[in-house]
Amino acid sequence: MANHKSALKRIRSNRAKQLRNKYQHKTTRNAVRDLRATTEKKEAEELFPKVIAMVDKLAKKNIIHKNKASNLKSKLAKQVAAL
Repeated sequence: MANHKSALKRIRSNRAKQLRNKYQHKTTRNAVRDLRATTEKKEAEELFPKVIAMVDKLAKKNIIHKNKASNLKSKLAKQVAAL
């Protein structure tokens, strides 16, 4: 267990950040899944920019690696273009 007051605070703040990151990551994964499941081009084109923005935010905050974000965006763009 932590011996310092600051260490206890760090434990609390780390947990809060972990929960927030987990929520944002899961929300983005669900949005990606919904975009992949879409079969209508118009609907996919409306959803695409929102999903890309979510992925970029995760990469910016280092929740996911920047290369993973880039790969995701590339694959989604190819899929939307192919519809």
